[in-house]
This record gives sequence, structure tokens and C-alpha cells, in this order.
Amino acid sequence: MEGWLVKEYGMKRFLVLFAVAFTVLSFSVMAEQSKLIDFSELVANYPTNNPQQNEATMVDFSTAAGASFTQADKAAMKTSLAIENWVVTLASSSQNVINEAASMVKPATVRQGAAQFAGQTVMGVRVHFPTEPYNSWAMIAPPFDIPAYMDKTSVDANGNLVTAANQQGLGDKFDGYGVVKNVGTLKSVSVNVMGLNYPESLSVVLTDQNNEQQEIPLGNLNFDGWRTLTWNNPNYVSEVRNRQLRSYPLYPNLTPYRKLTGFLVYRDAAQIGGDFISYIKDVSITYDKAVLNLQSDINNEQVWGILQNREQARRDAEFKRLGNIQVLRYLESLKMDQTGQQAQAAAQGGTPATGK
Repeated sequence: MEGWLVKEYGMKRFLVLFAVAFTVLSFSVMAEQSKLIDFSELVANYPTNNPQQNEATMVDFSTAAGASFTQADKAAMKTSLAIENWVVTLASSSQNVINEAASMVKPATVRQGAAQFAGQTVMGVRVHFPTEPYNSWAMIAPPFDIPAYMDKTSVDANGNLVTAANQQGLGDKFDGYGVVKNVGTLKSVSVNVMGLNYPESLSVVLTDQNNEQQEIPLGNLNFDGWRTLTWNNPNYVSEVRNRQLRSYPLYPNLTPYRKLTGFLVYRDAAQIGGDFISYIKDVSITYDKAVLNLQSDINNEQVWGILQNREQARRDAEFKRLGNIQVLRYLESLKMDQTGQQAQAAAQGGTPATGK
């Protein structure tokens, strides 16, 4: 009788340990964490003598320029996700010369010896809200709509963007630079941000494969120092047995992703207006994989190119819009007084128009 009790106890203990191990294994298989964007990787590093762009995320919009531009002019018509290229757009009711001129984005370096992110570059944000007592908001967005599928490029000796043969059809240029692929259900979104005791609140805006936007509230910034603000999906079902289990055709139908559209800062009417300052280091997402393993015996996208073709029209329209804006900015910069820029460029060994 005593031996039977020992055996029964041992069996129950084994089943409990097995259940715990199975639960841990289930969560480890289901949950995946990826960096959506890290601003320490978006430092300007091209050209080397006068860095203005981030080489890994550069795009060429000179196709939107007219025939009257020279090749030298078109060579300067490139942009990237370099931190200084991000734009701040105020609510229409807050747009005036003073507020828009004082709202900007700049790279900032964390001091050596800091408890977190020592020596790394982060994105500094300044928004000048109205001083009048009414609600307002500001969107901090990349200089262009980040393409989910675009082949990696490199800059050749002539300054042209070229795609290597082994990179064609992969469409992973912006993976980790604002895009994460194979995303099923979002479990959580986290942002490392520095607060300076401002009462304004912060949200992240994401876009999925259906071009639908989702605003994710992260709370207010009324704290001092670095903090990880996290949104947990209230509709996330962690128990496998309670989930709807369905099977879908794979390529090219099951190609879900999330990409960063921007950050929203909200100011309530009861809050003091004027300057708002904050710093953002990175954005991470935790999610379920849509497909357990993306590795296939055949690279479907390289063969068919369906995903890139689907986004080609959208990407061309965005680059044309971007090109028109940038061309106007380029022409305006040529009209402006160049005295200070010429002195600075001469000291750095370049020219103010091209930065080369």
C-alpha cells in the first residue's frame, strides 16, 4: 500500500512538471519579439565627409524631377530614414509660423557612463504647442511611407543606388528599419522613451498589410529619465485551447506585417502649452508568428515577385509625392542665402548643394 502511494505521488508530480514544461514551451513557441525600429541605427553616415543620409535606408526620388535638372542636381535628390529627416506635423489648429518653426527632430547622444544606452544615439523630439487652452496633437513621422517590400541597395562609386543580384526579389531593405514581417496577433508594443515630467501622452501608429492603421496608446510622459512604456493587447488569447484554429493558403496570401507610421503626442487643453521635449530610443513588438517557419525550399517572392508588384504602384505614388516635395525644397535651398552654408561646407571639404 505504501509503495502504491509513492508511485501515485511520483506520477502526479511528473504530470504537474510535464504540464508546467508544456505551458512554458507553448509560450516560448508562440511569442516572438522583434525590434521594429532602433534610432541608434539611423545615424547619418553618407557621404563620409559630410554625412547627411543613412546609407542603409536611402531612396532615390530623382525620377520625380523634370528634365531640366542636371545629373549633378539629381544626384542630390536622395533621402533616407536618418533621424534629422523625420518631420513633425502639428494639428491644423496649431499650425502657425512660430509653432512650426520651433517643432523639429534632432539626433541626440546619450552621455558616456549613463545607466542606459550610454554613448548611443536617440531621436530627440521638440514640439511647440499653442499656449492657448485647447486640445492639440503632433505627429512625428518618417520622411516617406516606409515600404514593406523593397530590395536592399548600396551606393556605388557614382553615388547611384544599386541592388546586388543576390538581393533581388528578397524585399527586405527596411526589415528592422520600421518593418517586421510574419506578424500574426500583436501581444504587446514597447517603446523606450525618456520623460522630462511632461504631462503629454504618447501613442505609436502602426500599419498592417491591409494598409489599415492602428493607434496604440502608451500613456503619459510625466516621469523623469528612461522608461519602457508597454501596451498589452487586452484581446490577446494566451490559452491555445481557446483560440480559433484555422489554416490559410501560404504565399502570397499569408504575408502579414507591421510597419511604423509614426508617433503621436497629445496635449490636453488643461495642460500648459509651449515647448514639449522628449527622446525616443526604439520600438519593440511581441507577437505570434503568422507562419512557424518562413524558410522554404523555393524562394517564392524571387520567382514570382507578387508582393513587390502589389506595392509597386503605392511605392511609386509615394515617391512621386515625396519627390515633388523634395524638389521644391531643393529649389528653395538654392534660392536661400548660401554664405553660412558655404563656409561650413568648405570647412568640411564639401559643397552646400550636394554635401559631397
